[in-house]
Order: sequence, then C-alpha cells, then structure tokens
Amino acid sequence: MRCLVILLAAALFAGAGNSAYAVKRKPHHARSAAAHAHTRSHRNARARHASLEAKEEPPSATIPEVPVKHARMVLLPPLKGSRESLVRQNQRSEAEGLERIEDDDQLNDLRNEHALVAVPVSMSLRVNTELPANRRYCRPWTAHFLTDLGRAHYERFHRPLQVNSAVRTVAYQRHLMEVNGNAAPAEGDIASPHLTGATIDIAKKGLSMSEVAWMRAYLLPMQTAGKIDVEEEFYQSCFHITVYKGYAPPTQPKTTPREAGSKSALIAAGVQ
Repeated sequence: MRCLVILLAAALFAGAGNSAYAVKRKPHHARSAAAHAHTRSHRNARARHASLEAKEEPPSATIPEVPVKHARMVLLPPLKGSRESLVRQNQRSEAEGLERIEDDDQLNDLRNEHALVAVPVSMSLRVNTELPANRRYCRPWTAHFLTDLGRAHYERFHRPLQVNSAVRTVAYQRHLMEVNGNAAPAEGDIASPHLTGATIDIAKKGLSMSEVAWMRAYLLPMQTAGKIDVEEEFYQSCFHITVYKGYAPPTQPKTTPREAGSKSALIAAGVQ
C-alpha cells in the first residue's frame, strides 16, 4: 500500500513538473516568434530603405560634370567678306595714300625705300615656300601685325602660322585673273587690296577647329575697332586680312596678382 502511494505521488510530481515546464516554455516560444517577426520586419524595412537610397542617385551620377580642361572656345561664325568690305578696303587704302603697285620695278623701288619690308619670318610665322621671293613683302604696320598675331598664336598652340600671299603687282593680278576665276580685279573700286602691300593671306588649311575659333576671336575685335578688315575665304582656304596704318596691338589689361594667378590656372587647364 505504501509503495502504491509513493508511486502515485511520484507520478503526480512528474506530471506537475512537465506541466510547469510546458507552461514556462510556451511564453518563451511566443516571445521568440515575436522577436523573429520583429527582426524580419526590421530587416525588410532596412531593405526597402536601401532600395530607395539606391534609386535616389546623387546629382553627380546623373549629370556628369565636364572637367575644365575639356572646355572649348565657342566657335564664332565665319568672318565672311562682301563687296562692301572690298570697297571699304580700297577707299581706306586710298585715303591713307597707298598706291597700287604696277610692276616689279615699282615694287623694288618701294623695297629700297623701306616702304615695303620683309614678312617677319620667325619660329611663330613662316611663308609658303611657293611664294616668289620678291612677293614676300608687306607694309611696316602689316609686318607689325603679323609679329603680334604669330606670337599670340604660338603661345597658345605652339606651332607657326603660314603666310600664303602678301604684296602683289597689278601685272601679276591680271595674270592671276586669267587662271583663277575667284581673283579680285586689278582695277576699280573692288581691286585686290594686295596691290598696296597692306594685305596678307594667312593659311587656314591645316588649322584645327580650336585654332580657327581662336583666329576669329582674335581678329573680330580688331575689325570692329577699325584696325583691320578680314575676309575668311573658303575657295582659297585662308584669312584675307588688310591692316590699316592706325593698327596697334591689342592692349593687355592690368591685372592684380590674384587675377594673374587665376588666368594662369585657366590657361594651364586649357581655357583661354
């Protein structure tokens, strides 16, 4: 009988223990499930946030910045000539007392008088080798202009410009009219300004787009100021430039050390 009681007590104790254990485990399982659900929710929220961040790219990723060194000068329209321009060149040459050179004898006389000087060949300026030696001359102020132009261009591009044509005589212009339908007349109000020695042609063939843009930007202000007249020719591919007696080189504005440093930085970056 005592044994039976002991066995029953042990069974009841074991059942109570299992029951208590079961009660204690149930909240634990419930908390774990809630914790897992909370963790999954948190992870999903982080994933959605990360997805939104990935879609919201910074401006630099959608609008790439252009480095300063790749900036280019704005290409101005061609400096096209016109009949009015040719008439003006003749009128101004006449007003400045420049006669049309008739032949080689008169040309040589003007050379001896130093009324014509040699085209200023240098590291920054060369002459077309096909141009006859006695036509590699121009007026002194035109030579001054060529020196300034060649130097400024060389500082920017590190290669020379080429003079394709300078002084001509009436006799030569008449011959040129027979072989070149684009040649200007030797007489009249639209005669070639080359006949005075004040005009030169700068070769355009072989120049890069940057050089052509630079030439237009360099020449246009001087034409506007009445120092020169420019006709950008395409048949002969050159800049036809008549220089007037009143020519003076472009003035360089005074700059402070800070401005000079900023300009040097722009030049070094390829912007000028």
